[in-house]
Amino acid sequence: MLSRLPEELISIIKNSDIVIHAGDFETMECYEELASLSKLEAVHGDTDSPELMKLLPERKVVKIEGINIGIIHKGQLTSENTDGLRYLAKEMGVDVLIFGHFHHPIAHKTEVLLLSPGSATVPGIAEPSAIELEIKNRTVNGKIIRCKDNACSYFEYEKP
Repeated sequence: MLSRLPEELISIIKNSDIVIHAGDFETMECYEELASLSKLEAVHGDTDSPELMKLLPERKVVKIEGINIGIIHKGQLTSENTDGLRYLAKEMGVDVLIFGHFHHPIAHKTEVLLLSPGSATVPGIAEPSAIELEIKNRTVNGKIIRCKDNACSYFEYEKP
Protein backbone atom coordinates (compact mmCIF):
# COMPACT_ATOMS: atom_id res chain seq x y z
CA MET A 1 0.00 0.00 0.00
CA LEU A 2 2.62 2.56 1.03
CA SER A 3 4.48 2.13 -2.23
CA ARG A 4 1.33 3.41 -3.97
CA LEU A 5 1.07 6.53 -1.80
CA PRO A 6 2.99 9.68 -2.80
CA GLU A 7 5.92 10.38 -0.47
CA GLU A 8 4.39 13.78 0.31
CA LEU A 9 1.18 12.11 1.53
CA ILE A 10 3.14 9.63 3.64
CA SER A 11 4.96 12.60 5.20
CA ILE A 12 1.64 14.33 5.96
CA ILE A 13 0.33 11.12 7.58
CA LYS A 14 3.48 10.67 9.70
CA ASN A 15 3.19 14.27 10.94
CA SER A 16 -0.50 13.96 11.82
CA ASP A 17 -1.82 13.49 15.34
CA ILE A 18 -4.43 11.04 14.10
CA VAL A 19 -5.49 9.36 10.87
CA ILE A 20 -9.17 8.67 10.24
CA HIS A 21 -9.95 6.00 7.65
CA ALA A 22 -13.49 5.39 6.36
CA GLY A 23 -12.97 1.80 5.27
CA ASP A 24 -11.87 -0.29 2.28
CA PHE A 25 -8.39 -1.18 3.50
CA GLU A 26 -9.06 -4.52 1.80
CA THR A 27 -6.22 -6.35 3.59
CA MET A 28 -4.91 -6.58 7.14
CA GLU A 29 -1.44 -5.70 5.80
CA CYS A 30 -2.73 -2.38 4.44
CA TYR A 31 -4.44 -1.60 7.78
CA GLU A 32 -1.28 -2.45 9.73
CA GLU A 33 0.94 -0.36 7.46
CA LEU A 34 -1.26 2.71 7.89
CA ALA A 35 -1.53 2.10 11.65
CA SER A 36 2.29 2.03 11.84
CA LEU A 37 2.48 5.62 10.55
CA SER A 38 0.18 7.41 13.04
CA LYS A 39 -2.61 6.85 15.54
CA LEU A 40 -5.44 5.31 13.50
CA GLU A 41 -9.22 5.54 13.99
CA ALA A 42 -11.08 3.45 11.44
CA VAL A 43 -14.21 1.59 10.39
CA HIS A 44 -14.49 -1.33 7.99
CA GLY A 45 -15.52 -0.97 4.37
CA ASP A 46 -17.49 -3.26 2.10
CA THR A 47 -14.37 -4.61 0.33
CA ASP A 48 -12.43 -5.39 3.52
CA SER A 49 -11.31 -8.88 4.43
CA PRO A 50 -13.43 -10.89 6.91
CA GLU A 51 -10.63 -10.36 9.46
CA LEU A 52 -10.98 -6.56 9.18
CA MET A 53 -14.79 -6.75 9.21
CA LYS A 54 -14.50 -8.51 12.56
CA LEU A 55 -11.82 -6.16 13.94
CA LEU A 56 -13.31 -2.79 12.93
CA PRO A 57 -16.80 -1.38 13.65
CA GLU A 58 -19.32 -0.28 11.02
CA ARG A 59 -19.47 3.21 12.52
CA LYS A 60 -17.56 5.11 15.16
CA VAL A 61 -17.52 8.50 16.91
CA VAL A 62 -14.29 10.11 18.12
CA LYS A 63 -13.95 13.40 20.00
CA ILE A 64 -11.04 15.62 19.00
CA GLU A 65 -10.51 19.06 20.57
CA GLY A 66 -14.21 19.24 21.51
CA ILE A 67 -15.44 18.26 18.03
CA ASN A 68 -17.44 15.04 17.62
CA ILE A 69 -16.39 13.28 14.43
CA GLY A 70 -18.42 10.42 13.04
CA ILE A 71 -16.83 7.79 10.82
CA ILE A 72 -18.76 5.44 8.55
CA HIS A 73 -18.10 3.65 5.30
CA LYS A 74 -21.53 3.59 3.77
CA GLY A 75 -24.02 2.24 6.32
CA GLN A 76 -27.41 2.57 4.65
CA LEU A 77 -26.15 5.07 2.06
CA THR A 78 -26.90 4.25 -1.55
CA SER A 79 -26.26 7.66 -3.12
CA GLU A 80 -24.57 10.96 -2.34
CA ASN A 81 -27.84 12.51 -1.14
CA THR A 82 -26.62 14.91 1.52
CA ASP A 83 -30.00 14.91 3.29
CA GLY A 84 -29.44 11.29 4.27
CA LEU A 85 -25.91 12.09 5.41
CA ARG A 86 -27.11 15.08 7.45
CA TYR A 87 -29.74 12.93 9.19
CA LEU A 88 -27.15 10.25 9.88
CA ALA A 89 -24.78 12.87 11.34
CA LYS A 90 -27.57 14.15 13.61
CA GLU A 91 -28.44 10.59 14.65
CA MET A 92 -24.79 10.00 15.54
CA GLY A 93 -24.57 13.37 17.38
CA VAL A 94 -21.55 14.58 15.40
CA ASP A 95 -20.27 17.92 14.12
CA VAL A 96 -18.34 16.31 11.25
CA LEU A 97 -19.24 13.11 9.39
CA ILE A 98 -16.46 11.39 7.47
CA PHE A 99 -17.73 8.74 5.07
CA GLY A 100 -16.20 6.48 2.46
CA HIS A 101 -17.61 4.25 -0.26
CA PHE A 102 -17.74 6.81 -3.09
CA HIS A 103 -13.93 6.93 -3.62
CA HIS A 104 -13.91 10.60 -4.66
CA PRO A 105 -13.64 13.72 -2.48
CA ILE A 106 -16.78 15.47 -1.24
CA ALA A 107 -16.90 18.45 1.14
CA HIS A 108 -20.40 19.70 1.90
CA LYS A 109 -21.13 22.30 4.59
CA THR A 110 -24.52 22.40 6.29
CA GLU A 111 -25.08 22.55 10.03
CA VAL A 112 -22.62 19.63 9.98
CA LEU A 113 -19.55 19.15 7.83
CA LEU A 114 -19.91 16.14 5.51
CA LEU A 115 -16.61 14.82 4.16
CA SER A 116 -15.60 12.01 1.85
CA PRO A 117 -11.82 11.89 1.56
CA GLY A 118 -11.94 9.92 -1.66
CA SER A 119 -9.24 7.32 -2.09
CA ALA A 120 -5.49 7.77 -2.33
CA THR A 121 -5.01 4.28 -3.80
CA VAL A 122 -8.27 3.18 -5.52
CA PRO A 123 -9.94 6.39 -6.72
CA GLY A 124 -11.97 4.92 -9.58
CA ILE A 125 -12.50 7.69 -12.15
CA ALA A 126 -11.46 10.49 -9.74
CA GLU A 127 -7.92 11.67 -8.99
CA PRO A 128 -6.34 10.03 -5.93
CA SER A 129 -7.18 12.10 -2.86
CA ALA A 130 -7.26 12.44 0.92
CA ILE A 131 -8.40 15.13 3.35
CA GLU A 132 -6.33 16.94 5.96
CA LEU A 133 -8.16 18.55 8.90
CA GLU A 134 -6.90 20.98 11.49
CA ILE A 135 -9.05 21.55 14.58
CA LYS A 136 -8.38 24.61 16.74
CA ASN A 137 -10.71 26.53 19.04
CA ARG A 138 -13.68 24.39 17.96
CA THR A 139 -13.12 25.38 14.32
CA VAL A 140 -12.43 22.78 11.65
CA ASN A 141 -10.19 23.86 8.77
CA GLY A 142 -9.50 21.42 6.02
CA LYS A 143 -7.79 20.72 2.76
CA ILE A 144 -8.70 18.24 0.08
CA ILE A 145 -5.39 16.79 -0.99
CA ARG A 146 -5.36 15.75 -4.64
CA CYS A 147 -2.49 13.45 -5.50
CA LYS A 148 -1.37 12.89 -9.05
CA ASP A 149 1.99 11.85 -10.45
CA ASN A 150 3.52 11.76 -6.94
CA ALA A 151 2.61 15.42 -6.25
CA CYS A 152 -0.12 16.76 -4.00
CA SER A 153 -2.18 19.95 -4.30
CA TYR A 154 -4.79 21.41 -1.96
CA PHE A 155 -8.32 22.82 -1.88
CA GLU A 156 -9.06 24.56 1.45
CA TYR A 157 -12.32 25.01 3.34
CA GLU A 158 -13.41 25.98 6.86
CA LYS A 159 -16.34 25.09 9.15
CA PRO A 160 -16.65 27.15 12.36
